[in-house]
Amino acid sequence: MNDVFAVIAAAGEGERFGEQKQFVRLRGKEILEHCLEVFEEHTEIDGIVLVLKDVTKEDFYKSRFKKIFAVVQGGNKRQESVFSGLKVISTREENLVLVHDGVRPLVTNDLISRVLHAARKHGAAIPVLPVVETVKRVQREIVVETLDRRLLMRVQTPQGFHLKILKEAFDRARAEHFYGTDEASLVEKSGFKVFTVPGDPQNIKITTPLDVKFVEAFFVG
Repeated sequence: MNDVFAVIAAAGEGERFGEQKQFVRLRGKEILEHCLEVFEEHTEIDGIVLVLKDVTKEDFYKSRFKKIFAVVQGGNKRQESVFSGLKVISTREENLVLVHDGVRPLVTNDLISRVLHAARKHGAAIPVLPVVETVKRVQREIVVETLDRRLLMRVQTPQGFHLKILKEAFDRARAEHFYGTDEASLVEKSGFKVFTVPGDPQNIKITTPLDVKFVEAFFVG
C-alpha cells in the first residue's frame, strides 16, 4: 500500500502582489488555510508538508491541520522550497507526492483525485487547460511566429509524481544547475514522460490583488 503526501509550497515573498499573498484573508481565513483544508479533508492524502519562509507559525498550522507532519523553511526560489519539503518524506518506491501552490485556494477534491490516480498509473501527471487565445512569439517587440495553440496547454497544480521519480529529477537538476518553472519541467528533463489530466478553470493561482476578487466571486466555502 502506497502512502500519499502533499507538499504545499507557500514560501513566496509576493513581490508582484505587494505582500505575501498566501496569508491574505479570504472569507475570514488565510488563502493558505483554504488550500490546506482541501488536502486535509481528502481521504487519500496521508500527510502534508508545509513549506514556509518563516516557520515560527508551525504550531499554529499543526494545531489546525492534523495531517501536517512537517513545516519546513523554504528557499529563495520555488524549486529550492519544494526540494526542502521533499527531503522530509521517506523515499519508498511506491510513495506518491502531490505538489501544490499555496495560493490556489479553489483546488477541489475531484481535481486532486484525477491527478493522483493518473500519477499512480503513469508515474507523473499534471492538470492542464487549453489555450483559448492566439499566442505569438515576440522578440524585441516584433512578432516572430504565431504558435499553434492546439499544441499548447496552461499548467496548474497539484502536480503528482511517484516520489522516487520526482526526487531523482530534483537531484539531477541540482547537479546540472537547472531551474525549471514547475516540478514537471524537472521530470521532463530527466527523461520521464509526464501525462496530463483535465484541469479546472476555477483553480486560479492568485498572483495579483485582482485575482483575489475573482477567487472571492467563485468561492462557496
